[in-house]
Amino acid sequence: MNLARRMESFAESATMEVAGRIAQLNAQGKNVISFAAGEPDFDTPDFIKEAAIKAIRDGLNKYTPVAGNDAIKTAIIEFTKKTLGVEYQKNEVIASLGAKHSLYNISQALFDEWDEVIIFSPYWVSYPNQVLLAGAKPVFVNCPAANGFNPDIEDLKAKITSATKAIIINSPCNPTGAVFSAETIRKIAEIAVNDDVYLISDEIYDAIVYEGARPLSPVTLGDDVKRRTVLVNGFSKTFSMTGWRMGYALGPAPLVAAMTKLQGQSTSNPVTPMQFASVAALKDLSFLAPRVEEFRKRRDAMVAAFNALEGVACVNPAGAFYAFPDFSGWIGKSIDGEAIKDSVHLTNLLIDKAGVGPVPGVAFGAENFLRFSYALSMAQIEEGIQRLRAFAAKLS
Repeated sequence: MNLARRMESFAESATMEVAGRIAQLNAQGKNVISFAAGEPDFDTPDFIKEAAIKAIRDGLNKYTPVAGNDAIKTAIIEFTKKTLGVEYQKNEVIASLGAKHSLYNISQALFDEWDEVIIFSPYWVSYPNQVLLAGAKPVFVNCPAANGFNPDIEDLKAKITSATKAIIINSPCNPTGAVFSAETIRKIAEIAVNDDVYLISDEIYDAIVYEGARPLSPVTLGDDVKRRTVLVNGFSKTFSMTGWRMGYALGPAPLVAAMTKLQGQSTSNPVTPMQFASVAALKDLSFLAPRVEEFRKRRDAMVAAFNALEGVACVNPAGAFYAFPDFSGWIGKSIDGEAIKDSVHLTNLLIDKAGVGPVPGVAFGAENFLRFSYALSMAQIEEGIQRLRAFAAKLS
């Protein structure tokens, strides 16, 4: 079959690919603990479920305006004002089928061929692929582990050209869990203003932070920054609503209008009962603190275990629910007579020989690293750690 040429320009999502392989192996009777999926193991809070059920029973099942109904827009605006102290108008808000959908709409509406888009590396797997799908060019800026995975600002300055259209920020970050320092965000915003570049701030993990970490949203840095920033957020991570597919973006009205036009020709409105459930979600975060505390305990157990393994080093993540250890000390070693070549090879060996399934770091732009989600039970984490130790003991 002659598929469109664009299908050759981007890759399958590595996280979905690994998670799918593990699910298939487990369906065949294997016992692989999946550390691959970025999905909280906590269920959606009951009050959100009940709001969806009530909407369905009340007959709220018809089309809404493409960008979302008045209730969800109002709730997003009020929530953003409460949490960030920043005001938006309804023509500056669009609700979509998840934050990923919002990001896709942004890339399609904003980027042209030959535009360049700055992406901090390590990066979430979909950023460069969405840029490529828009015909634009991803340009990567290094975030060294030695700097807590904060961006190298001098590298950023060197990568800005006349073709630079936007900078994508993700803090807290997937895959590293890094929370960019306030100074770093201010410097990025200053560069954006001086060089007339847009900022796309993916804040999907903003409520999952530890030890008082406070992600700084660029939209809080004054009108010059706000008017060139698109803030993206959603319900999957904070509210454990991954399957509900609800996200949103706030930004300049002309861009939101373009995203709405695009969405109107692709998906139309987000699922109507989910909009009403999301209104309820934004009004009550009282369930979250105990869940974040549980994530912190899991993080501490995993990071300590990684740093106790010879040849492995792991930066302590300040947010999200991922650890991103460096396995450089294992690359080149052998297990059962087989030399470990790279992060993909190591991932496959861990799945096949240890029954542990992370995601290879190369998918995030960081060879020799592996991403482990700790959005799974402590019992699974402890069993996974034991399996890693047993694997490590066989290395030569």
